Amino acid sequence: MTAVPPSTALQSGAERISFWSQIASDLAQAIGSGVYAPGQRLPSEHSLAQQFGVNRHTIRRALASLGLQGLVRVTQGSGTYVEDFAVELVLGKRTRHQQNLSQAGLRGRMQVLDASTQRATRAQAKALEVALGSTLLRMQMLGEAERQVLHVSERYFPLPRFAQMEQMVRDSGSITVAFQAHGVPDYTRRESRISAEMVDAAVAAQLRQPANRPTLLVESVNVDPQGRPIEFARTWFAGDRVRLMVSHHD
Repeated sequence: MTAVPPSTALQSGAERISFWSQIASDLAQAIGSGVYAPGQRLPSEHSLAQQFGVNRHTIRRALASLGLQGLVRVTQGSGTYVEDFAVELVLGKRTRHQQNLSQAGLRGRMQVLDASTQRATRAQAKALEVALGSTLLRMQMLGEAERQVLHVSERYFPLPRFAQMEQMVRDSGSITVAFQAHGVPDYTRRESRISAEMVDAAVAAQLRQPANRPTLLVESVNVDPQGRPIEFARTWFAGDRVRLMVSHHD
């Protein structure tokens, strides 16, 4: 982690603010990337002060800021610990990202990272009940809650039926809204297959976790009211931030 200049170089209140806020930002990034895991004790104020080349008062302000963000907790006489952050997400007949988070009392969003067209592989064609080699829309997406990345997904939609899906998801931030705009008023989950998987460095970086930490992989198929497949998804969940509950209720 990059150290900041020593506190003796500070000349103004504005500079002091920028120093403790930069330290808070660096520590938040380290927490998000898995350098400090949930429940782990951070180095002592003295150690952090030496690491960043500032006084302990500056470190206390940075840690207080992280506490207000819900990233750390201070235990008197013990130290400062990374907050445990585990969201329980329900996999049921109607699985919706925003609804899951709302039930957990959290705010979140879905972000489109990339979109392209491709020919359906054997697995994709089987899941979507289309011919092998049919043209599909592929969207890579990221799901967040309270600025914590929960999952990264690859989602496939049949073309030309969902030709405007990418733009509508970018505009609305919601797959459900985009489906409605394509004449799909409701959709249900036909199946979900859950397994543990190690991911490559690119997906690990998007999840902000070490590459040697396993993820929960969910492969799912959603269908429209007529039972026609409309989406095949492969979603990697950060294993230390998500608990998956399978619901047997409609």
